[in-house]
Amino acid sequence: MKAHTSETQSTITPEKALEFLKEGNHRFVGNLKANRDLLEQVNATREGQWPFAVVLSCIDSRTSAELIFDQGLGDVFSIRIAGNFVNQDILGSMEFGCNVAGSKLVVVLGHTKCGALKGGLDAAKIEGMGMDNLNHLIDHFNPIINTIIEDGEERSSANLALLERLNQHNVKNAIDDIRKQSSTLKRLEDEGKIKIVGANYDVETGVVTWL
Repeated sequence: MKAHTSETQSTITPEKALEFLKEGNHRFVGNLKANRDLLEQVNATREGQWPFAVVLSCIDSRTSAELIFDQGLGDVFSIRIAGNFVNQDILGSMEFGCNVAGSKLVVVLGHTKCGALKGGLDAAKIEGMGMDNLNHLIDHFNPIINTIIEDGEERSSANLALLERLNQHNVKNAIDDIRKQSSTLKRLEDEGKIKIVGANYDVETGVVTWL
């Protein structure tokens, strides 16, 4: 499988881009890999890059987008931050990926057993550890937690049902933020030039479920 060129990228629709990722995860789960010469792809992409998708995922070491979607060099823009939420810099990266570099798909990829989301649920414990920047990060999840937690429900990462609800809602919240905070990406989606979708990676099975 060769690296994408400007010509091949131009023929990819948002629907086809999504299908590429679905097929790639199917290969990954089946312990199969597309036949790629990575050094050849290095050579092919030395003058430029034409990725077909932008994937926002967590920094979790088990969730590398290139691996779990079986993609090669130059295929996807990979944006990673603990808890896969968006901010202005990440939105700027997405706008570059789609409006400048021509990607056709934006994926917000959450995952099961997310440590950042666990930290959000266990914020009281984390705050006592003296890590100011980490505290700032996990504060991003408080509004979602306060919305989805039920009366009398235990706020703890040990509450696995709450943790998974938070994971799902966090992905949906990130998608909402993309549409609300980036007029560029919203316009591209409205024009049918890109899709913005959510997904969840299961760290136990390797399967990606599309939301």
